[in-house]
Amino acid sequence: MTSITRRRAKLFGVILGAGLCAAVPGLALDLALPIGARETVSRVTQAGSYDLPIGVWTEETGLPVASLEGEVRRKAWRISGAGITTGQVVGPVRDELVADQFGIIFECNARSCGGFDFRFGTEVLRAPNMYVDLSDYRFLSAKSADATQALSLLVSRDGDTVFVQLIEVGPPGRPAVSVSNAASYAILEQVGDVVAELERVGHVVLADLDFASGSASLGDGAVPSLDAVVAYLTANPSRQITFVGHTDATGSLAANIALSRRRAEAAQSYVTARGVPAAQVSADGVGFLSPRAPNLTAAGREANRRVEAVLISVE
Repeated sequence: MTSITRRRAKLFGVILGAGLCAAVPGLALDLALPIGARETVSRVTQAGSYDLPIGVWTEETGLPVASLEGEVRRKAWRISGAGITTGQVVGPVRDELVADQFGIIFECNARSCGGFDFRFGTEVLRAPNMYVDLSDYRFLSAKSADATQALSLLVSRDGDTVFVQLIEVGPPGRPAVSVSNAASYAILEQVGDVVAELERVGHVVLADLDFASGSASLGDGAVPSLDAVVAYLTANPSRQITFVGHTDATGSLAANIALSRRRAEAAQSYVTARGVPAAQVSADGVGFLSPRAPNLTAAGREANRRVEAVLISVE
């Protein structure tokens, strides 16, 4: 196993932990977690320390961290049965942090973080409060505008359950983090709803297909919504669907149409590889021409990177 090393760094002009004994009012953070988020743990260490990751793990440098001291708060939430991606959880929270004048220090997803080595080099609350899928997690670290507070957010998923971990460091007496439980877009409650929505309105967003910007890869794991489509088409051999890919508005239209088609083809390949006849399923892409959210925010762009299943049968 590759040895895990850490590189400690001075994060701010004023080191957290120096002169933080006096309580300060601070600003309350309101996390925009999806409806159904349930807090599973909340721990406070009044005079604690935390190694905040501030960069990618590499074999040459290890994991760059800032060793911070102050009041440390550790919280975790679980979101069950939502059919939501890790990116759809992180996006709104990131926007909320920026709106509250926090500066994003570092953010990454599983592979770009450093994969296994990053995950095991950073602090993770013990199960069952937190779970990390090594192929599907997202991380960000941020600091307040006055450099007296810092935090990390780690989001991962196990099937239809999403796990969220927040670790904060700062002066004592800060307002507690609150959760708004306000989803910014519709989320199917269960995989079975994919088929019901497909027959009710003729199309459905496959919310558990998670594409990074510029990527058309589905990864190696199972995709419950596509498995539901496989079962549906197998049970109804006269039915036909088209997968339609969509992108955010980053880049040219021609490039995005090509990318969106590749995303749709990835879904098509997944389905046909599991025995669905090629005549029952096709693929196309429309790039950024049919957004379901504004491209002005990270959350909006995340929502626009999607594949929809469209029912094209006439009987």
